[in-house]
Amino acid sequence: MQEHRQAGGALQGCKVVDLSRVLGGPYCTQILGDHGAEVFKVEPPSGDETRGWGPPFRDGTASYFIGVNRNKHGLSLDLSSEPGQAFLEAMLADADVLVENFKPGTLEKWGLGPDVLQRRYPRLVHCRISGFGADGPLGGLPGYDACAQALCGLMSVNGTPDGDATRVGLPVVDMVTGLNAALAILLAIHERQRSGMGQFLDITLFDCAISLLHPHAANYFMSGKVPQRTGNAHPNICPYDTFPAADGDIFLAVGNNRQFAQLMDQLGQPGVARDERFIDNADRLVNRDALKEILIGLLARHSASGLAQTLLEHGVPAAPVLNVEQLMQHPHTRHRGMVLEEGSYRAIASPIKLSRTPASLRRLPPEFGADTARIARQLELDFT
Repeated sequence: MQEHRQAGGALQGCKVVDLSRVLGGPYCTQILGDHGAEVFKVEPPSGDETRGWGPPFRDGTASYFIGVNRNKHGLSLDLSSEPGQAFLEAMLADADVLVENFKPGTLEKWGLGPDVLQRRYPRLVHCRISGFGADGPLGGLPGYDACAQALCGLMSVNGTPDGDATRVGLPVVDMVTGLNAALAILLAIHERQRSGMGQFLDITLFDCAISLLHPHAANYFMSGKVPQRTGNAHPNICPYDTFPAADGDIFLAVGNNRQFAQLMDQLGQPGVARDERFIDNADRLVNRDALKEILIGLLARHSASGLAQTLLEHGVPAAPVLNVEQLMQHPHTRHRGMVLEEGSYRAIASPIKLSRTPASLRRLPPEFGADTARIARQLELDFT
C-alpha cells in the first residue's frame, strides 16, 4: 500500500454504506475502502464496541478498532429512530453497497428488510453478515468467532494430540467471513453490469468456518475417520512440523520426495532419504516418530533463520518461527510495504497488490461520529 494519501483505486466511484460493527463487516469494508470505495461507517450512539476493546488505547480508542477502520467516513446514527432511518435512506439513494451485521430481523423490524430495500433501491448490493442466517435450526441466533470455531470443528483439529481442543490464536472466522463478504460484493457488482440489478448477499460465520476445514473434511468424506489434533504436524504430509533448532524453532513443510532428498542433503545426511522407512510420503507418515527423532538431532546444530534461508534457496519449504515483533522488523515485510505508517498511525497494509490502481491511505480511522454533521449538510438533511 502506498504510504501517502492518493486518489483513485480500483473501486473509485463505489459508494458503500457500512452499518457493521466489531470485525467481519469492518474488515470487509476496509478492504473496499483501501481500494478506492467511499465508505460511510455508521455507528450506533454507543459506538462500535471495539473502540473500547483495549488496552492499548490512543486518544481513548482501542487498537482493535484502529486496525480495521481506515479509509472510512465516521457517522453516528440511532437507526431505531425515524430521523436515523431517514438519514440512512438518504445515503442509500445513490449507494452501491450496503454492509450490515445486525441480528437477522433487526432491519425488518425497522421496515428496512432486504425485500423493502431491493424494491426501493433496485441497484443496491445488500450484504448481510450474520452468525447463522435468518432461518434453519440456528437461524437468527447471534454468532461469535470463537463459538464458530468451537461449533464448526476448527477447535477440534487445533492443538496437540494430548491437549485440549484449542481456539486458533486469531479471529480467523471473522476475518475469512470479511474476505468472503468482500468477494461476494465484487461478484455482485460485476454481475450488475450485465443485469442492472443489485442483490442480497447472505454471508454467515457458520458457513465460512465450515469452508476452512480443508483437508480435514475431505479426509473425513473419503475415509469416514474423524480428524484428530496433530499439533503443528500435518495429517497427510511428513515431515511437516515444528522442530527445535539451535536458536529457536524452525518449521519444515516438505511436500514431495525431491524436497525431502534436498533437505537431507543440506543436513549432511543424504542416506536418510534412501532409507526404506522414508522412501515416499506414505512411508514417512507411517514412520513419522522415527524421522522426527532423526531431524531433531540434525537440526540442533543449525540456526533456525539461517537454515531456513538455505533450505528455501534450495527449494525446500522452511521458515523460522517468528513472533509479531520479529515479523514487523523483518526486511521483507518492509520491502513488501506491509507496514503502513502515517504519523503515529501504524497498521498492516493491504496485501492486495494492483499494478495500475494500488491500494492507498486516504483517511485515518475516524473519530466517533466525526463526519455526521458534514454528511447531513451534503444530503441537505435537517439533522441534529
